Amino acid sequence: MTPKRLLLVTGASRGIGAATALQATARGYFVCVNFRRNVDAAATTLDQIRRRGGAGIAVQADVGREKDVARLFEAIDAQPGKLVAVVNNAGKLAPASRLEDMESARWESVFRTNVLGTMLCTREAIKRMSLRHGGAGGAVVNVSSAASRTGSPNEYVDYAASKGAVDSFTIGVAREVAQDGIRVNGVRPGFVRTSIHAEGGDPHRIDRLRELLPMRRGGEPEEVAAAILWLLSEEASYVTGSFIDIAGGL
Repeated sequence: MTPKRLLLVTGASRGIGAATALQATARGYFVCVNFRRNVDAAATTLDQIRRRGGAGIAVQADVGREKDVARLFEAIDAQPGKLVAVVNNAGKLAPASRLEDMESARWESVFRTNVLGTMLCTREAIKRMSLRHGGAGGAVVNVSSAASRTGSPNEYVDYAASKGAVDSFTIGVAREVAQDGIRVNGVRPGFVRTSIHAEGGDPHRIDRLRELLPMRRGGEPEEVAAAILWLLSEEASYVTGSFIDIAGGL
């Protein structure tokens, strides 16, 4: 029997994460569907994976909590096969606000998920995938945002700053593990139709701003997922420390 190729997708119960998990099924991955709170949504993603002939597990864990991340990777370790890919997709966005009206608790919450979560999961992935640790190599894709380039003034400068940190981390760790058989890249979506806009208090944000975009439309989660799966694949075997901007020309 061919050993399973295990893929972890954090925040995979919805949006870009769910689309990535579903597309990964066609690539033959055994998918670990990570979620923080929404059990029903995670179960739906897992059911759709199985309906497409794939296999996987759903594991609850807050990636911003080190103990949760340890438990998440223990669940992965319990599966037959090797971890070969990780998509750090879990993200948090607070309601739109100017900086002077934000409280530090908001910043800590956003950075805990977006930055610390990405770093914790990448660290644990390296321990399992690195050739120097007896792994088979692999790939990591970090889901950043076009906000890391625009700064998202008057709305989400804290979110933008957290994604800027993810970009810097992606470049640094990619160079650090390049000789260990691990590639690390990022995607920077912008104006993609997911529920994160509702979390920011503006569920119709894309329709409101789409005329400002060169392509005059919002993106779909599946379009981002396709780029992520390419970066994970052997087709991108000479790509590391790089980013794909998926923002309609923004």
